[in-house]
Amino acid sequence: MRRTPIIAATAVVVLSALALHAQSARQPGTRRTELQRHDLGITGREVVQARIELDPGVAFGKHWHPGEEIVYVLEGSLVYELEGRQPIRVDAGEVLFIPPRTVHSAKNVGRVIGAELATYVVDKGRPLVVLVSGR
Repeated sequence: MRRTPIIAATAVVVLSALALHAQSARQPGTRRTELQRHDLGITGREVVQARIELDPGVAFGKHWHPGEEIVYVLEGSLVYELEGRQPIRVDAGEVLFIPPRTVHSAKNVGRVIGAELATYVVDKGRPLVVLVSGR
């Protein structure tokens, strides 16, 4: 009978941690809409597609992903800063490949909402976005 309170307490802790992570990955002036998520034929890997929007002048701070990110800019002009590289401007209709665990940021340098289709090939069960502070 004591197992029920322990399981319930564990569930509360896990759900609270997930809510905190989801909240910390949101930044003012940005929107992330998950479009699809599917297991891959490789055990422990999944693909996630999301539409990410940034208001004019807004940056999404330094972060990384536990796998590859393939970016297709749908609207506007975004500048990506990948650790160890010069900033890269990517305009609507252009693509960018970001290797796994590469610290990077993105900024909308246009006057309209910037939008990208992000495709992530990642380890299943890991946080999709890991924010980096103090770098």
